[in-house]
Amino acid sequence: MRPAHPSRAPVLLGAILMFLARHAAAQVSPGPLAKPHQDLDSPMKCLSCHGQGSDAGMHDRCLACHQEISWLIAHRAGLHPRESQDDCTKCHPDHKGLDAPMVRWEEGGPEKFDHTRTGWRLDGRHARLKCRECHKTALQRSESAPLIRRREKEASWVGLDRACGSCHEAQDIHRGALRDCGRCHDPRAWKPAPSFDHRRSDFPLTGGHARVSCAKCHMAPTLRLAADPAGRPVPLYKPLPHGDCSSCHHDPHGGKFGTGCARCHATDSWKNVDKRAFQHNLTRYPLQGRHASVRCEQCHDPRAAWEKKTPFAACGTCHRDPHAGQATLPGTALDCGSCHQVEGFRPSTFTVARHAASRFPLNGAHARVRCEICHRKNPAGIPPETLGKAGVALRIAYARCRDCHEDSHAGQLTRSASQGACEACHKVDGWKPSTFSPAAHAGLRFPLEGRHAKVPCAVCHGPARTGLPELPGAERLGRAAVALRLQETACTACHLDPHEGRFSLGGARPKTRSCRTCHNLESFRPSTVDVALHRGFTYPLEGAHRAVPCSGCHRESAAPPVKSSLLLARSQAFRLPFVRESRCDSCHRNPHGSQFARREDGGACEGCHAVEGFRPAARFDHNRDSAFPLGGAHARLACARCHSPRAAGTAQVLVIYRPLPHQCRDCHAGKQSQRQARSQEVGPRSDRLPAPGGGA
Repeated sequence: MRPAHPSRAPVLLGAILMFLARHAAAQVSPGPLAKPHQDLDSPMKCLSCHGQGSDAGMHDRCLACHQEISWLIAHRAGLHPRESQDDCTKCHPDHKGLDAPMVRWEEGGPEKFDHTRTGWRLDGRHARLKCRECHKTALQRSESAPLIRRREKEASWVGLDRACGSCHEAQDIHRGALRDCGRCHDPRAWKPAPSFDHRRSDFPLTGGHARVSCAKCHMAPTLRLAADPAGRPVPLYKPLPHGDCSSCHHDPHGGKFGTGCARCHATDSWKNVDKRAFQHNLTRYPLQGRHASVRCEQCHDPRAAWEKKTPFAACGTCHRDPHAGQATLPGTALDCGSCHQVEGFRPSTFTVARHAASRFPLNGAHARVRCEICHRKNPAGIPPETLGKAGVALRIAYARCRDCHEDSHAGQLTRSASQGACEACHKVDGWKPSTFSPAAHAGLRFPLEGRHAKVPCAVCHGPARTGLPELPGAERLGRAAVALRLQETACTACHLDPHEGRFSLGGARPKTRSCRTCHNLESFRPSTVDVALHRGFTYPLEGAHRAVPCSGCHRESAAPPVKSSLLLARSQAFRLPFVRESRCDSCHRNPHGSQFARREDGGACEGCHAVEGFRPAARFDHNRDSAFPLGGAHARLACARCHSPRAAGTAQVLVIYRPLPHQCRDCHAGKQSQRQARSQEVGPRSDRLPAPGGGA
C-alpha cells in the first residue's frame, strides 16, 4: 500500500480522530447533556465534570463551576447547606436530552416545593405568590448573584436576599429611614403595622393628633430632611422634636403665655379651652378678687371669643358708677379702681397702680396682698393721733423683707455673702421657685452640671428626699424645712455604686476620678468608655474587638436601667461587676476541639489567629509551625483539599488539622497506581491515541 502524501496526512489524522470520538461517545456517554451544559457536550470534556478514576466524585467539580452554590454552602444560606451535599446528581440529573430539566423536584414541581427546607418559611402574602414572582433577575441582589454563570439568569433559583428592602425597595414609603421592617410589619400585609403602636412611643397620639397623616409630622416643611438617591425627601422618625406644642405649631399668642400650650388647650381642638386650667393671670388682665369667680361667658361672648377682646381699661366698662360721677379728686372723675379693690367694693383701698408711685411699689405677690395685712388699723406702738380718723397705718417699715417676714431658714444663711437676705434667692412674684440658679450654684462646692442642673432643688434640699437619708428637723432648718448646707459631694454619697467599690480609690481597680472616669453627668448610660479609654483597663480593645458593642462582652450592661440609683432605693439595687477573663476561649467557642491541646501554648487561639479576624489565620506559617512544610504544588492547594471536616466522635464535626499523614503514598497512592496501570495498557509507543473520553 502506497503511503499517503505528506500534505494529506493532517486531514486523514483529523478524520480518524473525529471517527474515534464519535465512536467513543456512542460507547461511553449515557446521553446528550441538557441545554445549560451544552458547551460541555463533547467526549473530550468529560473530565470537566467527571473525576478521573472510579472513586472520583463530581461534588467539588460542580461547586468549582457553580460558585454561587459554593457561596451559599459557605455562608449556611438557602437549601444546599441544609440538604445532602454528597451527590449533586440526586437533585440535578443530566444526560437526559437537550431540553430535559436540570432540577428533580421531589414534590413534583416548583410550585409544590416545601420552601421551609431553605430556612425561609413562606408566611402570609409570601405564601400566595408564584415562585417566579420572587425568583427573577430583577430581585437577584444577594452577594451570590454575581457568581451565577448561566446565560439565562432568570432561570436560576438562587441569588435572592432575605432583607425586605432587597425586594420591596420601590414600595418603601420610609425611603430607607427605617431598616428593620420586621419591628413593625409582618408578612400578612403591609398595613396596618401590627407591631407598631404610637402609644408606646415618646409621643402618644391623642385627640386631633390621632387623625393627622404620618407625613404631616414626619415630613413637615420645618424639618431638615435628607434626600434619597432619587432626590425625594426621606421622612424623619426620630429624633423628632415634640417637647412642646411650638415644635410643630405656630404660637398665635406670640409667646406671651410661654410654651405650655397644654395649660389651656386640649388636643381635641385648639378652640377647646380648659377653663379650669386656663391661667388668666398671664393675660393683660389678671383676674383677681371677685373677678376670679365670674363665669367666662359673663365677660366673653362664646360665639366670638376668638375675635375682638372685651375692653377692660376702666371699671366703668363693665360696672355702673355707684357714685354717679361724684367720686372726684381735684375736679377729676376717678375710676372705681382708684379707691376700691377687686376683692369687694368695701373697704376702699389705694390701687396697686397708684401704689407704684410710692416708695414701695407693689410687685409680684405683694400686689395680691390685702391692704389691711400691711396697712393695719390702729396698730400697737403708733400713737392714734398720728393715724388720723381712719386709724390706718400707711407709712410702715419696708427696707428689708424681715421687716414683715420671718427667716424661714433658721439663720442657715446668716454667714453667707448676702447675710441671708431673702431677695438673694427669691423674688416678689412668688416664694417658689427659688431664683438660685445652676449658674449661682457653680460658686459653691458642688457645681450643678449635666443632669444635676435639671433636678428640682427639693430632690436634694427638700424634706421629701426620696431615696436619700432624712434631713434634720424644722428646729434646725426652719419653717421651710430646707437644708441649704449639704455635705454630700461625692457620687456615692447619694447614688448606689453598681460596681461595689471596684473602681473607687480603695477598690480592686481604682480610678483617679472614680465615677467620672467612665461616666458624665448627663446620664449614667451610655458610658463614656471608648477604645482609647479601654486601654487603661486590663484588656485593651484591639482589632475586631473594637467594633464589638459593650454588651457583647459585658452582658450585664444590656439589662434595663433601674428607676432609681439613689442610696435608699434598695428595691432597685443593681450590680455591674464588669469582671471578664482575657483568654479567647472564655468568650469564643473552640472550633478545633482538642487537636492543639498538646502544643506548648496549650492550643491558645492567638498562636495562629490575630484579633483583626478569625480568618485567615494570620499568625500561622505552615512551613514554620507545622511538621509538613508546603513546597511545590502543595503550596498552591486549597487548605480544604487536605484538611476536611470529619465527625469527632460526638455530634460535633471538626476540620481535622492534626494528626494527618505526611507520606506521599498516604494521599497519592491511588492516583499513582492509576498512572502505572494506564502506562502498562498504552505501552511505549508515542503515537498511541489516548483512551476514548479520557478514561471517563
